[in-house]
Amino acid sequence: MSGATAAPAVSAALQTFLAFDFGARRTGVAFGTRLLGSGTPQRTIVAEQAAARFAQVEQRIREWQPDALVVGVPCHPDGAPHENTVRALKFARQLRGRFGLPVFEVDERYSTTSALQEGARDADAASARIILEQFLRSL
Repeated sequence: MSGATAAPAVSAALQTFLAFDFGARRTGVAFGTRLLGSGTPQRTIVAEQAAARFAQVEQRIREWQPDALVVGVPCHPDGAPHENTVRALKFARQLRGRFGLPVFEVDERYSTTSALQEGARDADAASARIILEQFLRSL
């Protein structure tokens, strides 16, 4: 038999995701799989400068090798955008451009409130887990 064989496509059930709860200083991170339908909080990225933030994002992508990324997009309770909505959408666009992975945007209203109510020690990472699990339920 000659020639190379193509690698098998990843089954939809085995897809992996890295989720982000973007913040100007702290960005929560979670990893999860479609198969399990759950996420696990990871160490929060602490960086105020974009270059430092993206260096840490790149490190996480290399470490976890996700099939796609998920970004929480905050809104006012009535769904209207605000200043952080614009920042999160910009972050999502930058992820697409820099890493060439699919990026899904998820309404993240109340994720931090939920994380705090659950008693999370790291509300940012817990919020990223909540965002990811909300996305996984929508699949």
